[in-house]
Amino acid sequence: MTSEWWRTAAIYQIYPRSFADANGDGMGDLAGITSRLGDLQDLGIDAIWLSPFYTSPQRDAGYDVADYCDVDPRFGTLADFDAMLAEAHARGIRVIIDLVPNHSSDEHEWFQAALAAPAGSRERGRYLFRDGGGPGGDEPPNNWESVFGGPAWTRVIESDGTLGQWYLHLFDSSQPDFDWTNEEVREEFRRILRFWLDRGVDGFRVDVAHGMVKAEGLPDYTPPAEGGSMGGAGGVSVGETVGATVGATVGATVGGTVFATVGADATGVALEPEISTEPGALAPYWGQEGVHEIYRDWRALLDEYPGERILAAEAWVDPLPRVAKWVRPDEMHQAFNFAYLETPWNAAALRQVIDDSLEAFAAVGAPSTWVLSNHDVVRHATRLSVTEANPQGHGLGPRSKGLPEYAPGLRRARAATALMLSLPGSSYLYQGEELGLPEVIHLPDDARQDPTWFRTDGERYGRDGCRVPIPWEADAPTYGFGPDGDPWLPQPEQWGELARDRQRGVPASTLSLYRDALRLRRQHDLGAGSLEWLPGFPSDAVALRNGDVVVVANTGAEPVELPDGEVMLASGPLEGRSLPHDTTAWLRA
Repeated sequence: MTSEWWRTAAIYQIYPRSFADANGDGMGDLAGITSRLGDLQDLGIDAIWLSPFYTSPQRDAGYDVADYCDVDPRFGTLADFDAMLAEAHARGIRVIIDLVPNHSSDEHEWFQAALAAPAGSRERGRYLFRDGGGPGGDEPPNNWESVFGGPAWTRVIESDGTLGQWYLHLFDSSQPDFDWTNEEVREEFRRILRFWLDRGVDGFRVDVAHGMVKAEGLPDYTPPAEGGSMGGAGGVSVGETVGATVGATVGATVGGTVFATVGADATGVALEPEISTEPGALAPYWGQEGVHEIYRDWRALLDEYPGERILAAEAWVDPLPRVAKWVRPDEMHQAFNFAYLETPWNAAALRQVIDDSLEAFAAVGAPSTWVLSNHDVVRHATRLSVTEANPQGHGLGPRSKGLPEYAPGLRRARAATALMLSLPGSSYLYQGEELGLPEVIHLPDDARQDPTWFRTDGERYGRDGCRVPIPWEADAPTYGFGPDGDPWLPQPEQWGELARDRQRGVPASTLSLYRDALRLRRQHDLGAGSLEWLPGFPSDAVALRNGDVVVVANTGAEPVELPDGEVMLASGPLEGRSLPHDTTAWLRA
């Protein structure tokens, strides 16, 4: 008998560099995480997911991995990791870690060996090296573009000083793609999986889970005319060149995320599509059938271990039935529901995506995995109320249009979270959302660090605004993030009023709302429940029953009359039995 904990879990994402800094160097670390696990236990989450903490030059915030089996000194040591894992398990918290299998850092020992080796060598066979086209091989092997603009190929300078082969990098040139047709690559990742499973981790969030396998022959591909690639503005337009012994970084990367769907802003306006948006047409480097063979292999490996270790897919593909292929019974356990994340605060759109999600995932026996924020998207306390199109990855800053005031944005975000946590399935929370943290809009230009900002000459702000170190104590240095010193991104003064110690025990605080919702969700077993839509409500209301809980969310401007029953939770003040705009209530059925 298994618990299948992952079907109903509330999982909290930790972005290590911005969570808690134990040594005062301005960057969060593993010891800092350990010191704050009591707060997460008190919040009521079931597991944590850690973004990368591996050895890395940090050109893509750790999604450029140089050593998959060690901890970057910025974050601590393997001993620090083991201590954090042991403390989390002692508190009943499972630990999921990020895995980045599509590409490595150019500082990985394998790639450095490949640069030093000749064409056709075993060392180059681990990556996608190809001869160039045209006279003298001066043209890239095909016309593929990097997710962030410019060609997806960089030419190397061989050890004798001549121009040589090209290598593929769907992301930055400092992130060469592995060749997953190579059995040595597959065996290496089995070793990596076992290394961390043997240490006791409970699973892996798999970065770019729709990548890795490329179409045979690497055919040319032109994205739909109305689409574009992330970071296209400011990208280079000719092939890049890298030396044989020294890696180069040209261009930008975006946290390992590939955006392949179309979103909408808060008013329902379609956002700029990214990469490939036609449900029937996939790029020859995304969503190839061969990826499923890899995950079946990994699933068999994980199933050898006790305690239900899991795989969670970051698969940006569309539509939802295609995403469900990643969570068939012999593959992964969860897939992030980005269609839900991108849905505007609109009752009809929400009902549709919830129906579509439950149908698609149930068809393969998997839970839906709901999410509203993460380290790559504008925080939903801001995003859900932005009134202008905000394409994924562009970020927000002082020149952005349609920016909401904080209070209305938070009101909508609280209502959206209360709705999400009432749904059957698993839910992911991003650090700081339980404090009501908004996107930080007014970062000084000279403080911004997201490569997108530099790639586009400041045209796009990127993702720094959702990654600012979070506040713990209002009156402490760095708001309790670290003992002293300057954090790696500056914190706004607003962090004082939103600090955890200011919200703890305050019934109307956002922290209390999250604690209460998670407690009630667990008590009423909503994660394992079933959804029934309730008739008789206005079109602007989302009204449902999950077990013995009735949930009503008002996305419109006019109040909605609540049905009979004890109100157990409300995301904002009620007006008698009237549910105001941008408010969600839970009632005992």
